[in-house]
Amino acid sequence: MERAIRSLRRALVSHHHVSTTAGYGPRYLHSTGQLHKGGPRGGLFLQLVDQMIPDLKIPGKPFTFRTLAQAQAAGDIQALQSHDQQTIVLPLGKNPVATIQALTKSLAPRTPVRRPTMRRTRSGRARKK
Repeated sequence: MERAIRSLRRALVSHHHVSTTAGYGPRYLHSTGQLHKGGPRGGLFLQLVDQMIPDLKIPGKPFTFRTLAQAQAAGDIQALQSHDQQTIVLPLGKNPVATIQALTKSLAPRTPVRRPTMRRTRSGRARKK
């Protein structure tokens, strides 16, 4: 999972030239909330949501861990949206790593990126072709 997330972040940085941060939730915004909720309105926040199977009971509570985690994840998205930040929630399905890998692949450019080649002029200066 960690490797798949690292690859996703690398693809975003190299192909789309954006900065990324990553955190595990629920409540990942607790530590980075001031940056994300109070910062500039240029972010796009992708929340990857695991199925959390098997679901676990919380001793002494009338709800399960999945219910708690889903409520906190929904609260994080609502907090970002209330600060006019763009959000995407992606359920990871039965194979979270495969889902992240497919997302990473879909973000790659469709055509190969061609960098301009340099050609020397008669004066010896380099010039883009």
